[in-house]
Amino acid sequence: MNRRDAIRNVAILMGTALSASTLAALEGCSSGPKNYTLQTPETRALLAEIAETIIPETSTPGAKAAKVEEFMLVMVGDCYDEKAQKVFTDGLDKINDESKKRFSKGFVDITPEQRTELLTAIDKERIEYNKRKDKKEGDPVHYFQYMKELTLLGYFTSEPGATKALRYIKVPGKYEGCVPYKKGDKAWA
Repeated sequence: MNRRDAIRNVAILMGTALSASTLAALEGCSSGPKNYTLQTPETRALLAEIAETIIPETSTPGAKAAKVEEFMLVMVGDCYDEKAQKVFTDGLDKINDESKKRFSKGFVDITPEQRTELLTAIDKERIEYNKRKDKKEGDPVHYFQYMKELTLLGYFTSEPGATKALRYIKVPGKYEGCVPYKKGDKAWA
């Protein structure tokens, strides 16, 4: 089984779906040179804050506790093709530039409320981009699509995400095909 199939299977098991473009960005293990330009403390801090804004700490651990930024760096650096890596890294620059334009500070230095406001606006931009009728096959994915999907995949496949955010039984008992559901119950890991 190759990496793309394994990730798709994990996403299906989690009850989520990765976009076809995200799966297309995943190359095999032997796709060529690795991208280590992302491995800077500044990039790690920026990714950690973006992920934490997407999945903040509440009564359950947030994305920072799950070290989602580490997962994102490995996925983008080792698994994405050069075109997808460029979209992703250019997107990090765009987020920082937009933060400086709106708030006169980089993304890492603004308040959590400002981060949420900024990422909400970028997500609306992503939705509009995906609705465009003039898009063609092979057009690049909106950079925030990669960031959201990698954050969700990294979080819900991490120990804190799978055991604290989802219902988890370390050693399950018998199979029960029909389990009562109450509104607000967590999904099963």
